[in-house]
Amino acid sequence: QVQLVESGGGLVQAGGSLRLSCAASGRTFSNYGMAWFRQAPGKEREFVAAINWSGDSTYYASSVKGRFTIARDNANNTVYLQMNSLNPEDTAVYYCAAREAGGITTLSLRFDYWGQGTQVTVSS
Repeated sequence: QVQLVESGGGLVQAGGSLRLSCAASGRTFSNYGMAWFRQAPGKEREFVAAINWSGDSTYYASSVKGRFTIARDNANNTVYLQMNSLNPEDTAVYYCAAREAGGITTLSLRFDYWGQGTQVTVSS
């Protein structure tokens, strides 16, 4: 069983930056594939970024590629999402997700554990 707790959300002006953190419990965190998803009001949850178990492979949604960076620290059971050049379209609740299979996928139904989400609001 894995519990995920996100932090780092908040209100930022367009063009600004935020770094989200996701702290995971469990001894096998280093085996898990991890990802960030987001859900804006009135929209479906969408994939943002993913990282494999070792951290040497990442994948991004086209809408965030070049602006967001996903990384992980297996020693501290934490995954990060560095978000730069934010715009109002990035406003959403951001969720951390973990899957026992260590590889990368963009499909939300393939993730086994979810955090409670953290709100990111970008003002124009």
